[in-house]
Amino acid sequence: MTVFLSHAQTQDGLSFSNNQLKVKLRTDSKEWLSVQVRHEPDNEEYFVDMTYLGQVGRLHEWQASFEINHDKDLTKYVFKVQDEKGQYWLDARGVQKRIPSHEFHFKFNAKHQPPEWVSEQVFYQIFPDRFCNGNPEISVKTGEYALNNGERPVVAKEWGDAVDGHGGTGAAEFFGGDLVGINHKLDYLQDLGITALYLNPIFTSPSNHKYDTQDYMSIDPHLGSEEDFALLRMDTKQRGMRLILDAVFNHTSTEHAWFDRMQRTDSGAYANPQSPYHDYYFFDKEDSTNYIGWKGIDSLPVLNFENQQVKDYIYQSDDAVIKHWLRAPYDIDGWRFDVIHMLGEGEGAKNNAHYVQAFRDATKQENPEAYVLGEHFFEATPWLQGDQEDGAMNYYGFAHPLRALIAKQDIAYQPIDLNMIEFRDWLAEARAKVPWLNQLSQLNQLDSHDTARFISLIDNDESKLKVAATLLMTYLGTPCLYYGTEVGLKGGQDPDNRRCFPWGEESTSPWFPYFRSLIELRKSRISLQKGHLQELYCDELCWVFARVYGDEVTLVSVNSSQEQKDISVPMWKLGFESGSFQAEGQESTKILEGSLDITLPAMTADIYTQC
Repeated sequence: MTVFLSHAQTQDGLSFSNNQLKVKLRTDSKEWLSVQVRHEPDNEEYFVDMTYLGQVGRLHEWQASFEINHDKDLTKYVFKVQDEKGQYWLDARGVQKRIPSHEFHFKFNAKHQPPEWVSEQVFYQIFPDRFCNGNPEISVKTGEYALNNGERPVVAKEWGDAVDGHGGTGAAEFFGGDLVGINHKLDYLQDLGITALYLNPIFTSPSNHKYDTQDYMSIDPHLGSEEDFALLRMDTKQRGMRLILDAVFNHTSTEHAWFDRMQRTDSGAYANPQSPYHDYYFFDKEDSTNYIGWKGIDSLPVLNFENQQVKDYIYQSDDAVIKHWLRAPYDIDGWRFDVIHMLGEGEGAKNNAHYVQAFRDATKQENPEAYVLGEHFFEATPWLQGDQEDGAMNYYGFAHPLRALIAKQDIAYQPIDLNMIEFRDWLAEARAKVPWLNQLSQLNQLDSHDTARFISLIDNDESKLKVAATLLMTYLGTPCLYYGTEVGLKGGQDPDNRRCFPWGEESTSPWFPYFRSLIELRKSRISLQKGHLQELYCDELCWVFARVYGDEVTLVSVNSSQEQKDISVPMWKLGFESGSFQAEGQESTKILEGSLDITLPAMTADIYTQC
């Protein structure tokens, strides 16, 4: 027996008022001995009988209310239906035949919720040195200074030249991109449909990637000035564009005045036990020059957050770094916290949750609507329960499974072969562990400054990139394009994935209008921004799901095979018995007796709307 149960965590199936959650459940049968919702208000189970509301198409709708937990911020619940033959449970993954683990229960955090604006955005990630040179006068000059304790002179390269690897000039080569250049291209970004910018680090740092901060309170002079940034922020705000910055607080550069490995002053911590900054870092002995570097990299000494001065400077005092850039004239809309899961007291990220919460509190104290985004290359579930991060860079719950399905590589570039059912299960498991609103605030990407370009992973396969791009713009979470993706910019592993933007090609690239149309659709449909995801069909090759918000339904079909597939989609699961849907460039298709018969061409993803 196949049982259909459905619960939307949107306004369509959940409301909250006066400490009460009101939830709705849809079933494909009315003939149940009991229909209940289970919750644990005092760590002991309680079952609440659900009231029958009526019929929607061939579906039956039920409703119940219960009080949220008072002992903790997070309230978990799950549904149970029972007949004479057995029982079925609905958790955040789908229908189960036994009581599910807590980690998969539906979750609601009444106290800590992400900003509502996040899910409405289309983000664009910019690696500043490689996007656009707007002021050549401030560009790095060859030999101007040196990295790696004076051993690697910087190199200025011509725009568009090949990027060297880490065995060559690597982090020491510069192409001249800057903040003025970003400002010059705001018209271009708005034409593409971008509504929010995420900038890789822009604070004073010796490298081109700037994850080795030298001064948290100044813009790197080769990227611009504080005035340039304030102007960029003013211009983005006038256009209604959001902007978040990269925060690198786990470690500093050895060039930071606190550390001063080159010993340009007599106050730096390196080789100076009397330094006022000595306890800002971790030395194995008081008079030792051996210190902890991030992942063993000696150019990135780890900060000691047991030190009160470090706490005050980064987040705790009134003029802390986190708060400074959230204030006028900069007014950034949030922080993307680099390697936030590694931050803590010494090696092993001791008391990590305390510091992530403290970063969140400092951010929200300054701007309650600021976005707190964490970088996690793998599963981020513990940080996404509401009280720490609003969202994470969703490698685990989107980028990894998508790469495995389409590029047949894992994040380590090793072979993996998932079919569509396995892909669907990975996505369902990842999102089920996280409260609904945090699911919507996950930052989904095809690639980033830390991964090879997706188009290069698939050997420039146009059909595969279109499938991936469609999923990026229609799946749960907030989409983010890595600069140049919209014009087919290629690149291998870091640092080749940081090539210069090929200005001049944007007007002729066939990808630009394709991405622009996808972005326009995303922005025009609230169901794609905030809608419930209802799976309608899945086999080893094809997947069809709907995003639903109120009366608006967006249907997405994916065929990962090299053959055309004809399938029948059970639209009755959405309450439809009749009506029509149409994909762009195709004739409309009628729903007959609750089913929609569609043809899925080989390796395609189509988006259907009601007509």
